[in-house]
Amino acid sequence: MTEDISAVALDEKDVDMDKVEARRTFFYRGSKRVFDIFCAFFGIICMLPIALIVKIMYMCTGDFKSIFYKHTRVGKFGKEFQLYKFRTMVPNADEKLKELLKNPKYKKQWDENKKIDNDPRITKAGRILRKTSLDELPQMFNILRNEMSLIGPRPLIPGELDEHNGNHKIYEKVKPGVTSWWASHGRSATTYEERLALEYFYVQNRSFLLDIKCIFATIKAVIMKTGAK
Repeated sequence: MTEDISAVALDEKDVDMDKVEARRTFFYRGSKRVFDIFCAFFGIICMLPIALIVKIMYMCTGDFKSIFYKHTRVGKFGKEFQLYKFRTMVPNADEKLKELLKNPKYKKQWDENKKIDNDPRITKAGRILRKTSLDELPQMFNILRNEMSLIGPRPLIPGELDEHNGNHKIYEKVKPGVTSWWASHGRSATTYEERLALEYFYVQNRSFLLDIKCIFATIKAVIMKTGAK
C-alpha cells in the first residue's frame, strides 16, 4: 500500500514538473517572439540610411540593379521561404558561379563548404557589407514575417543538409536565425561539420541565457571581424 502511494506521488510530481517545463517553454517562446519583433523594427529603422548609401555605391560603379537579394532557404519544420539580404555580389552571380565551378580548386571549396575563398563575384561594397555583417539587416523583414528569429541556426539552402548528412530533426526544430551560435563562434573559419555541431548545440540547449551569450558573442565577432569573409 505504501509503495502504491509513493508511486502515485512520484507520478504526480512528474506531471507537475512537465507542467512547469511547458509553462517555461511557452514563456520563453512568447518572450523571444516579442523581443524579435522589437529588434526587427529597430533594425529596419537602422537599415534605411544604410540602404541609401549602398544604392549610391552601386550606382557609382554603373550597377543599377536592385540592392536587395532573395534566395530560397529552409526554415522551421523544413518549410521553405525567401530570405532577404543586401546584394553583395555582381548581378549575374549565378552564371558566374557556373563558370567558376569549372575550376577544380573552386569546385572543391564549394563542395566542402558552399563557399569560395576570395570569391571574385563579391563587389567592393559587398565586401564591406559582409565584413560588418550589415548584409544581414534585410532579414529583419523575415523576422516580421515570422519566418526567422534573431537567434537560431543559420538557414540552409534546400538539399544542403542532406549533402553533409545533417540531422533534419534537430536542425529544423526551431526557426532559423539572423545570427547563430556558429555565426558568433567561428563562422567561415570553421569546417562544415564543426558548423553543424555548433548549430545542434544551440538547438538542444537554447535558453534566455544562451541567447544573451550569443548576442554578446555576435557583437564581439562583428567588432573583431572574426571569421568573416
